Amino acid sequence: MNISETAKWLREHDNYLILTHRRPDGDAIGSAAGLARGLRAVGRTAYVLHNPEITPRYLPYIEDYWASDTFSPDNVVTVDTASRDLFPVNWGDRAEHVALCIDHHPSNSGYAASSCVDSARASCGEIVYEILSQWPGAVDSETAAALYVAVSTDTGCFAFGNTTADTLLVASELARAGAPIARINRALFREKTRARAVLEGFIFSGLEFHFDGRAAISVITGDMLARAGATENDLDDIAALPGSIEGVWVGVTVRELSAPDDCKVSVRSGKDVDSNALCARFGGGGHAMAAGFTARARTDDVKAALIDALGEVFSGKPRA
Repeated sequence: MNISETAKWLREHDNYLILTHRRPDGDAIGSAAGLARGLRAVGRTAYVLHNPEITPRYLPYIEDYWASDTFSPDNVVTVDTASRDLFPVNWGDRAEHVALCIDHHPSNSGYAASSCVDSARASCGEIVYEILSQWPGAVDSETAAALYVAVSTDTGCFAFGNTTADTLLVASELARAGAPIARINRALFREKTRARAVLEGFIFSGLEFHFDGRAAISVITGDMLARAGATENDLDDIAALPGSIEGVWVGVTVRELSAPDDCKVSVRSGKDVDSNALCARFGGGGHAMAAGFTARARTDDVKAALIDALGEVFSGKPRA
């Protein structure tokens, strides 16, 4: 469905439960909170399923919308969730119950009964804003704040290559609607914990460069997290660090999860490397400039496989 059709569908139904994806980021949280409040503004009942993997930094924007354990929805909506394997752990694999998916990932698998997917958008929050804009009065200052969290985090405070003129226009409208952009920007992009600062030191000191410096790879182990005293709350956008080095075309972060043979890979790139295509080789996906996958393997083995895959990517791509 397009924006108008999706807005019409949402107005014709009621009693919503909104799902975010596993390890929810700012776009998922902001989109869910903004949609819930916007739906309430037009007289609909809407809650968000509590996501046990949320980090404290995003709680203030969504905790007022958590559904109670006794809430029984008539319609389930997902935001920023490309496939059923990304459903939150407390939802399982119940794709058959999802009535609508709102998303911006080109890798969206079409699991929902109806979908509104626009892969040209830098964030899901932009799509939610366009939907709510169909309804006069649906975007107040609190809704605008939530959606600004969504739009700003998925674009790295508008520094990433996915930022478009439409992104900036939406951000402008959210500021006009009352989003406290200075406060949000400071909280999400300028302040960092001591643990995060220490962890960044470990990451930069251990960076590996390959293919004449065009690829930078970081491995984050459980031991590094323990020594830094870092938690999930300190890891937001950690995948952007390797690609921030001058001359790097693609930055890769291989993070060890709870077990030594379980890891998460995040890829960030410029226009010269397709992150989505690279991650698709390993069963993952995302966007052309930001994608990822998980692997049941040790970090060294995953890194070696990635280096082989990057060798194929860089073959025939001479340095400019």
